[in-house]
Amino acid sequence: MSKRKQPGHLFHSAADERLYANPGLRGEGIVNEQMASPAYRLAYDDMDFLLRDEMRPVRFLLEVSKPELLLKEHGIDHTVVIFGSARTPDMEQARQQQETARLVLEANPDDAALRADFARAKAGVRQAGYYEQARELAQLVSERSGCEDCPQLHIVTGGGPGTMEAANRGANEAGFESVGLNVVLPREQHPNPYITPALCFQFHYFAMRKMHFLLRARALVAFPGGYGTLDELFETLTLIQTSKIKLLPVLLFGRDYWDKLIDFEFLVEEGMISRKDLGILQFVDDIERAWEIIRDSLEAD
Repeated sequence: MSKRKQPGHLFHSAADERLYANPGLRGEGIVNEQMASPAYRLAYDDMDFLLRDEMRPVRFLLEVSKPELLLKEHGIDHTVVIFGSARTPDMEQARQQQETARLVLEANPDDAALRADFARAKAGVRQAGYYEQARELAQLVSERSGCEDCPQLHIVTGGGPGTMEAANRGANEAGFESVGLNVVLPREQHPNPYITPALCFQFHYFAMRKMHFLLRARALVAFPGGYGTLDELFETLTLIQTSKIKLLPVLLFGRDYWDKLIDFEFLVEEGMISRKDLGILQFVDDIERAWEIIRDSLEAD
C-alpha cells in the first residue's frame, strides 16, 4: 500500500486515510454491520452527507477553493474577462444558416414564420462579426501581453459556445492557455473545445462563478448578449460604482447594439446614476483601441 505523506509530515494524507477506512477499496469485505452504516463513513468521503442542504456553506467553500488553487498552480495571475452571447455564430455558420433560410423562404414566400426566420438569419451574419472580433481580440491580448511593462494576461470566459468560444479560440490559436468557467444548467451546455482542459471549471453556484470572473480581472470586455451578459456586466458596474472593487476598464463592443438596448443617458437624466458613473464604461469598436485602453490601464497601475 503506497504512502502519500508529504516530506516532513507526521500524519497520513486524507487520501491514504480514505483508503484505510474503506475495506471495499482495498478489495476486502465489510467486517460488521457498524462499518456498513453510512454514519461510519468519513465525512469528506460521504457524498450523501456533503449534498445535504445544511452543508451548502461547505460546498460554497469548495467552489471558491478548487479553481483558486488550480489557477495559482498554473500561474494565472492577471486576466481579461470576455463576455457575450452564447448564441453568436461564427461567420461560416451564420452564412450557411442565412443561405438555408433564404432557399426555404423562396420556396414558401408567403409564410410569415419563414420570413421571420430569414430576418434572424440575416441578423446572425451581422452578429458573427462580433464572434470574429472576440476571437481576434483574445489572440491580440494573449500575444502582446507578457512584456516588461505588461504582465501576461490570460483570457477568461464563461466557457460556453458563441462569443465565449470565440475568445477561447483566439487564445488557443495564439498558443496560449485560457480559462473557461462553465456552470451547470438544466439544458446541458458543454464547454467549448478551445479552453485549456486543465483550466476548464464547472460551477453549481452562479455566485461563486461570478466571483472567480473578477478575482484576477484587469479588464472586462462585453460583446452583445442577452440576460447572462447583462447580469455579468451590471454586476461589475455595480461593484465598481460602489467601490467594492478597484476601477478597471469595462469595454463594450458594438455601440449601436448597446445604445438601442440601454439608454444610459436616461439613467443620468432621472438621477439614477451620476454623470461620473458613465465613465466606468467605454464603447469601442476596434480591437487595437481596446488593447490600447487595457495596456494603458496596466501601465497606470
